[in-house]
Formats: sequence, C-alpha cells, structure tokens
Amino acid sequence: MLNRRSCQRGMIFLILLLAGLFSCSKKNDSQQPEIPYVYVNFVITPNSTTYIELNHIGGYVPVTGGYRGIIIYRKSENEFLAFERACAYDPTADSAQVRVDVSGITMTCPKCKSKYIILDGSPYGGPTQWSLKQYRTNYDGTYLYITN
Repeated sequence: MLNRRSCQRGMIFLILLLAGLFSCSKKNDSQQPEIPYVYVNFVITPNSTTYIELNHIGGYVPVTGGYRGIIIYRKSENEFLAFERACAYDPTADSAQVRVDVSGITMTCPKCKSKYIILDGSPYGGPTQWSLKQYRTNYDGTYLYITN
C-alpha cells in the first residue's frame, strides 16, 4: 500500500510534467511558411541602359513582379538569379521584404532581421532556416526570361 508521501510526490511529478508539456508550446518551425502564389512570366534586356546595374557581374536590380517584388542578380556573364523579395521566415508580414545590403552580397529583411546570401538565396543569420524563393531564369544572350 502506498503511503501518503509517495502519492503526493507522484501527483507533484504528474502536475509538473503536464505543466511542462502545455506551457512550453513552441511555434512549429519545421514547415516553411507558404508564400502566396503569383504568376511570374516576363522578359527584360539586362544589357540595356534600363538595367544598367545588371551590365556587370555582381550587379543586381529590384523589379516589380512576384508577391513582394523580385531581385535579379547577375552571377556570371551568362547566368542570372531571380529571388522573391518576400522574407522566407514570415512572407505575409507587413514590410517583410528583403533588401540587398550595401555589400552587394547579402540581403536582409528589415522586419525580422533574417539574412540571406545573394549567390544562392540561402539563410545565414536571423531567425529563418529557409532559403528565399527562387524563380527560373533563362538568358539567351539578349533577353532574360523570368518565370515560375
């Protein structure tokens, strides 16, 4: 037969266990937040004066399109990258729009301070664990096609 002291210890343990389970509920960060789908299909001429920032390797330019805008980056003579500007951490939050930093090699969300590498859109700082959404690019030497 259990004595009173053992019952009290068992009850205290059970209460602490249940309190720990329910009081420390954490936001489920295992699934990437969904960026609302927006049809993307446009063409630019990156070697024109309209996009002069793209006339050299390492150049970038923000353009309209996508959900919160798109950043186009010239990775090499014939390779371009296009990233959604909506922050991957919380894309629907107001002002969660990444901007290229002064360095020209990183991008930061002013809302949550998530940081991304412009060479591939991968995260390297801040609360996010997800890369930026990337659009397809196809460059034929004259025209750059950006699609999803």
